[in-house]
Amino acid sequence: MSNGTFSLLEAVNLALHRAMAEDENVIVLGEDVGVNGGVFRATLGLRDSFGFKRVIDSPLAETMLGGLVIGMAAQGLKPVVEIQFMGFIYATMEHLVSHASRMRNRTRGRITCPMVLRTPMGAGIRAPEHHSESTEALFAHIPGLRVLVPSSPARAYGLLLAAIDDPDPVLFLEPTRLYRMNPQPLVDDGKRLPLDSCFTLREGSDITLVSWGASIVETLQAASALAEQGVSAEVIDVACIKPLDLDTLEASVRKTGRCVIVHEAPRTCGVGAEIAASLYERALLELQAPILRVTAPDIPPPLYRLESLYIPGVEDILHACDSTLNFA
Repeated sequence: MSNGTFSLLEAVNLALHRAMAEDENVIVLGEDVGVNGGVFRATLGLRDSFGFKRVIDSPLAETMLGGLVIGMAAQGLKPVVEIQFMGFIYATMEHLVSHASRMRNRTRGRITCPMVLRTPMGAGIRAPEHHSESTEALFAHIPGLRVLVPSSPARAYGLLLAAIDDPDPVLFLEPTRLYRMNPQPLVDDGKRLPLDSCFTLREGSDITLVSWGASIVETLQAASALAEQGVSAEVIDVACIKPLDLDTLEASVRKTGRCVIVHEAPRTCGVGAEIAASLYERALLELQAPILRVTAPDIPPPLYRLESLYIPGVEDILHACDSTLNFA
C-alpha cells in the first residue's frame, strides 16, 4: 500500500498498477504506453512491472484499437486502452457506438464488454486544437456507454478502479489541465468509488454550482469568492455524466433554488443543457431564477494565445451567479 501526495496523473498510474496486480486479465494497450509510459507518462513503469504481454505498444491506429479491445473484452480480458488525445477518439466511434455499447443488448446479456477507454481531454496546456477537445456530450448520448470525468487525484484513483471492474464499456476522460495541478494526499488502498454518483465538494444554501472535469477548479474559486460576499454556494462535481445522478442535483437545487452549470465543452447540446432540462422537469416550482450555463463558445479550441478567453473563467461564473442571485 502506498501513502503519500499524488497528482491526478500519478493517481491514474497508481490505480492501473493496483488493478493489474489484482487481476491478470487487465491488459493495458495504446500508442507509446509501454516503453515511453504514455504521452503524459500515465502508464510509466507498467511494462517493467507486468511485462510486454500485458502492456502493449500499438501502432498509430485508433480505429484498430477500438475494434481490438472489444474483441479482447468479449473474450474475458479487461483491456484498458489509451487514446493519446480526445481529438483522436473519433476514429474509434464506429466501434464504440455500433459494437461496444450494444454488446450486452445484442447478445441478451450473454456477452458483456468490460473495457475502459482512457483519454486526456480539454484545453489549457497550450496544445493544438485536436489535442484540446471536450466532446463528452457525443458519448453521453450513446446508450450502453458510461462516461466518467474525474476532477481530483482521489476521484481519479477510485473511479478508475471501479471502471475497470465494470462489466460494460467505460469512457474515462482525464482533464489534461489537472494532470499535475494540486497534488493531494492519497492512500493506495484499492477503495472503489461509486460510478453513478455526484460528489458534493462544498455545502451551501444560496446557490448550486454544478461542474465537472477541469472546470471544477474555477467553480470552487468562484464559490470562495461568493463566500467573501456572504453568499453560500454549494458545489457539485458531476463526475459521472452518463448516467447522471439527478437525485443529488435535484436535492441541491430544491434546497438553494438557484443553479449555475459550468463546463468547458461547447454550449450547444452540451451536458449542461441536459442537466438544466432535467432539473426544470423535476424541480421547476422550487427554482427562484432561471438556470444559467457558463460554457466554452461553439468554436474549435483556439490556439494557446486565446485559451484563456475560450475556457470559462472565474469572472464568467461570478457574472452568471450575480444574474441568478439578483433575478427579479
